[in-house]
Amino acid sequence: MSFLAIDIGNTRLKWAVYASPQPGAVLLAHGAVFLENIDQLAEAEWKDLTPPHSMLGCNVAGDAVRRRVEEQLELWDLEPRWVVSSAHAGGVTNGYDYPGRLGADRFVALIGARSHVLQRGGDRAALVVMVGTAVTVDALDAGGHFLGGLILPGHGIMLRALEGGTAGLRVPTGEVREFPTNTSDALTSGGTYAITGAIERMHRHLAKRAGHQPYTFMTGGAGWKVAPTLEIAHELLESLIFDGMLALQSHRLAL
Repeated sequence: MSFLAIDIGNTRLKWAVYASPQPGAVLLAHGAVFLENIDQLAEAEWKDLTPPHSMLGCNVAGDAVRRRVEEQLELWDLEPRWVVSSAHAGGVTNGYDYPGRLGADRFVALIGARSHVLQRGGDRAALVVMVGTAVTVDALDAGGHFLGGLILPGHGIMLRALEGGTAGLRVPTGEVREFPTNTSDALTSGGTYAITGAIERMHRHLAKRAGHQPYTFMTGGAGWKVAPTLEIAHELLESLIFDGMLALQSHRLAL
């Protein structure tokens, strides 16, 4: 009963095939392509895969990209299924004012985080951080209720905004320094501290609300850039979105 999980972000499509649709399942194959290369999946990365029995996808790149992926899925006799945010799923209660408007990637990451919490006893809150084109910082209480979260620009968007709005800031990427003494380091440090500062602020909010130190789970293609400068205990989980889809599919089959 192999299971294909697809995560379509703003820049790349990531995919993984698992031996079964349940948390902790064995990973059989995985890969990633930039969105401009989606139309080659069936003839390239997926060509020699054993046909999966089911699939679930998470898409934040729009309907046109989704349709391109579904064309590639015609390689197999497989019904495309895509995550839609709802009021409750996978052990998470969605506290957004309008639950359906919560980004599917944020919803799935919350479900993945909840799955990790339950595997560790289920009695702690969790902060869920995704660092990619944009950055999201979402709070989940110990009962699995999504309390709310932040959205802020990622490194690339910050730098492009500065380049577009000022003169003379088109400089190479620098290093993160406590006291930057050149423009490259100042830009890189400023962006990094803006992101880590938002994460640490939300961590304080959640710790105060929960009455204990929450788990902090970080994921996303640029998570490794931020993790070394984050001054709170955290775990970098590259598979968090896929973990959420495994949990969702497992819940669906159990109904």
